[in-house]
Amino acid sequence: MVDNKVDKERGIFRRIFGFIGAVVNGVRTLVGLVFLGFLLLILTGLFAEDIQPMPESGALYLAPSGILVDQKTYIDPLGEILSEGSQQDSETLVRDIVEAVNAASTDRRITHLVLDTDYMASASLSKLEEISVALLQFKKSGKPIIALADNLSQSQYYLAAHADEILLNPLGSVMISGFGTNRSFFKDALDKLKINIHVFRVGKFKSAVEPFIGNSMSPESRQETSALITELWQFYGNQVEQLRGLPAGTIHSYADNLHSNLKASFGNASALAKEQDLIDQIATRTEMRAYLNEMIASTEGTYNHIGLNGYLNHVRLGKFYSAEAQQNKIALIVAAGNIVDGEQPEGTVGGDTLAGIFANVRDNDDIKAVVLRIDSPGGSAFASDVIRDAMAATRAKGIPIVVSMGSQAASGGYWIATEADRVLAMPTTITGSIGVFGVIPTLEDSLAALGVYSDAVDTTANASVLQLNRPMTEQAKIIFQSGVDNVYSRFITLVANARNSTPKAVHEIAQGQVWTGKKALELGLVDQLGDLDDAIVEAAELSDLTEYSVAYQRKPLTMYEQFLSEINGNIRASLAGLGIDINEVSWLPDSLRQQAVSLIKPFALLDQLTDPRGVYLYCEGCPSQ
Repeated sequence: MVDNKVDKERGIFRRIFGFIGAVVNGVRTLVGLVFLGFLLLILTGLFAEDIQPMPESGALYLAPSGILVDQKTYIDPLGEILSEGSQQDSETLVRDIVEAVNAASTDRRITHLVLDTDYMASASLSKLEEISVALLQFKKSGKPIIALADNLSQSQYYLAAHADEILLNPLGSVMISGFGTNRSFFKDALDKLKINIHVFRVGKFKSAVEPFIGNSMSPESRQETSALITELWQFYGNQVEQLRGLPAGTIHSYADNLHSNLKASFGNASALAKEQDLIDQIATRTEMRAYLNEMIASTEGTYNHIGLNGYLNHVRLGKFYSAEAQQNKIALIVAAGNIVDGEQPEGTVGGDTLAGIFANVRDNDDIKAVVLRIDSPGGSAFASDVIRDAMAATRAKGIPIVVSMGSQAASGGYWIATEADRVLAMPTTITGSIGVFGVIPTLEDSLAALGVYSDAVDTTANASVLQLNRPMTEQAKIIFQSGVDNVYSRFITLVANARNSTPKAVHEIAQGQVWTGKKALELGLVDQLGDLDDAIVEAAELSDLTEYSVAYQRKPLTMYEQFLSEINGNIRASLAGLGIDINEVSWLPDSLRQQAVSLIKPFALLDQLTDPRGVYLYCEGCPSQ
């Protein structure tokens, strides 16, 4: 009886442990399969770019995605692997597009360029200009450009206007509405919260602080902004009208009367666009595919084509550099984003980060010149000078520096440019904003409303100068304003020395005023108009180089970051090769997300710009075009 009971207990435990063992084995097998699948994706991704072969005769399919940028924002590789959507597709490098289009113009295998702008989110006018130069060169080859679109925004249409034919979906529209700028103001809100904002600035046009001290634009800011966006809008309209062969004033009239014309067309936006000669054909997606199959060499009923990344892979693998070109390098350094102190990831300009890159350049005997691409509205005065100082040390070693201004090179971005041998800007670059400001909030009234008070014992009049829970003293105001005045004096002196002028003459065109690249050339603030390729040619001439290669410099990644980035890129390339598209997922619509970002921008700016002295060279009012 006892033996039977023991046997039963042993049987129960045996079954329990057997079940646990089965579960463990199952989990082990599952983990193994997941790891194997993960490994296969990585290995497949190593060759993913080769999945799409180069057609002997076909089209370059150009479909830029996300925002057009000079430098992609750094994203955490592990977070990107585990995320639901793809941040990688949210940005496209302008120089990649330009390189591909330029190569395609002389490539006998490329017979057409198919331009699909549906995935492009936004772009500044200067970046569209740079791509325009490449597209116009492509057109000189006699090869057709065909543009396809479900809808065309203002920036998308600028590129599409280069096409020989534009095909638009019947339910699509050409949404050209003009340029404008919108800012939120917080004075009344801050007053209700009893937050006291203390502003220190030099330059009556330095409008970055206006959201905190008023409820609307100052007359100076309104005047300047109106003149600037009017000039940009005229440029946009003139360029599009020339590209499409339209009478002068057509684009302004279309935008100004869009509401009434749409009403007259019973809301048929595609028909209105065709009536106004903005497009050539109205076609469904099926009809678009059929048209491409008819116009371009096809295989098995689908037109031959290759995408941007696949084509660049072929182009770069096919490039040959002579021994002389490999030993004579022009370093390309990108300063994109707000200028902030310390080490910063790409997408933000870290003072120490960029200084470190210049230090590495100085130690590389193969680098004979530098092109610094600036796409920044400025930021910390201290970080800006750290970068300028590193540039001066580089030039002292006999390495010339050419600055290429992108969409913006204003305020702190222009401070950096003063150390260059030559400065190039696009006609629509936003530059200048030579002014300085500081913003200090104090919370004594807010705290008092809550019943919180402060008291202190100080050994000197300035011992508590940075206490935000106390009223700002007159001594503190003098200290902060003196710092701002000193930095402004240094700023205009730097500009005067760089531009062979005088501080007095620079002051007349400074005071925070913002200019287009075209106007900056007239004022002597830049040396010539030109794009990034022009700046590279200029750097080669300054270094007397006939054969050279361009070496893109970036912040070094750790081995861990490199490994995860490679895994991430390979997995996504593999999935793309298998026809699986990973799109960014967000619960908030793009339009609302953009408005939310715009609303909190001034406060986000104050949180990010952490200058040691609280002094900033920033152009918050620069229009985004």
